[in-house]
Amino acid sequence: MNSAFLRGFLNQTWRTSILVPLKSYVPQSPVLLNLNCSRNTSFFNKLPAEDIWRGVTAVSNAGKKRGRGKGTGKKTAKDLNRGQTIGLGKKNFVWPGLNSPIIRGNDLIQQQPLAENLEREKNIIKLRDSMGGFRMMKLNPIDRGWSGSKMPGRSIGPPDAVGDEEFKSFDTRVLENKIVFIMKGNMGRKRRYSVLSVTGNGNGLAGFSVAKAPEVRTALRKSKNRAGQKLINIDLCENRTVYHDFYTGFGKTKIFCFKKPEGYGLVCHRAIQTICKVVGIKDLYAKIEGSTNLQHIVKAFFIGLMRQKSYQTIANETNLHVVEFQKATKGIAQIQAVPVTTEATNKPPNRIIDFMQYTLGNKIVLQKKKIAPFYVNTKGHTLYQVKQERFRNQAKVRLHKLVNQ
Repeated sequence: MNSAFLRGFLNQTWRTSILVPLKSYVPQSPVLLNLNCSRNTSFFNKLPAEDIWRGVTAVSNAGKKRGRGKGTGKKTAKDLNRGQTIGLGKKNFVWPGLNSPIIRGNDLIQQQPLAENLEREKNIIKLRDSMGGFRMMKLNPIDRGWSGSKMPGRSIGPPDAVGDEEFKSFDTRVLENKIVFIMKGNMGRKRRYSVLSVTGNGNGLAGFSVAKAPEVRTALRKSKNRAGQKLINIDLCENRTVYHDFYTGFGKTKIFCFKKPEGYGLVCHRAIQTICKVVGIKDLYAKIEGSTNLQHIVKAFFIGLMRQKSYQTIANETNLHVVEFQKATKGIAQIQAVPVTTEATNKPPNRIIDFMQYTLGNKIVLQKKKIAPFYVNTKGHTLYQVKQERFRNQAKVRLHKLVNQ
């Protein structure tokens, strides 16, 4: 055998164990050459097509920190592989093993040309141009979150059904959606998404949870379903507000909640507003002091809702009647609860309990003094007070006379 032919044969990409007769040896005794099998590998045949395409179009983490690639998440690159078929091109051909089977029945299929498709290239270009433009997805104003199209404040539907149990009347709202990192010994800095959501049926049944996952959709689904598994029953007064004013806190967060009359609305932090809508509270005023960490606000507010006491419970604990005065009823007293009288608790306590101080946990809300206007000590204001002295309290006197008639 020619040595040049042997050298070229051995330098092929695929190498196997072969039997080659050499001139230096006896022709009747062939020599066994044991060669290693090897394959030329590179970056392009180690990774799948999606990873290679992402590496071309995406931006590294270092580049993102420097402000590069701000529009990469919004614009989608054209998929040049769409519409392409293996084995077909300008001149169509039957390739056994690519676009047709090698054996069909008992017949071995041979390579053969096909009829030319002149419109094929135009159709592929038209298909690419149709997916080139990017359009922002428009959201219904009702479905928008706290700030535009971002996730916090948006609804993600009811939790998934568990067996035969379905959450038809429930609605889940996202309160927090952020990226968190964790250091792994083998993978280094690993990124995950953390989602805080709250779900409820609008009738006193609600729950919240935090879930983490490598993908946003997975984290949203886990948080939604986990919140449905941790439901809390919350008592509502008149199916619209809380029973009484209360103080609650978690960590460095302090919340003062106040009961309000019908039609007042929700005047509070946006996270508390979202929780109230999910729970079914329609009238409430809440004041936050200290930290505004979202998770602390949610935990503190749920702790306060669970620590509420009904009117009957308050009457039994204090051994006093719970009477309510409202401006809407022109100050007429309404008895809300009467204590259960027994021999042990028949005697009333010696001290008068302030309802506000009792429900706020022996805390008093600081009422800041109003700043006096600049004209209080002027000569003109003093003269005005002297002239109005004889008309003082006339409106109240008239009302008192009307009541006593």
